[in-house]
Amino acid sequence: MIASLLFLAQTETYATQPGYFTPVALALLIIGSLTWLIAMVLGYGRARSVGSSARWFARAAVCLLIYHVQFLILGIIAVIEFRRNKSDYGMMLSFGAFFNLFIVVGALCAIVGFLKLKAAKTETPLADSD
Repeated sequence: MIASLLFLAQTETYATQPGYFTPVALALLIIGSLTWLIAMVLGYGRARSVGSSARWFARAAVCLLIYHVQFLILGIIAVIEFRRNKSDYGMMLSFGAFFNLFIVVGALCAIVGFLKLKAAKTETPLADSD
């Protein structure tokens, strides 16, 4: 533990960003946002016919969509902070401290959706074993 803290205390630690990092990260953010948007639309569209559980799953999809948008905003704030002051990321950290908030809220919405999910009534007739 002490060795880890001493390693983190070094000021000359560098991490080289691979060339594919930015396009892959942006592509995954965009694809994730689009797929959660589709899940949200499908969930609210089917909520009337399926029941309230679909509405809760759609709310979970909204939370995960906000989560993806929040990461995009966090990246924009990081770039602005880096251009303004190369050694202080205070604004980014104060915004980024809540990055898992919508994951927690989305998980709670999914839990409520599962609790409200009606059991499928598929009764299969038993075969007589005469």
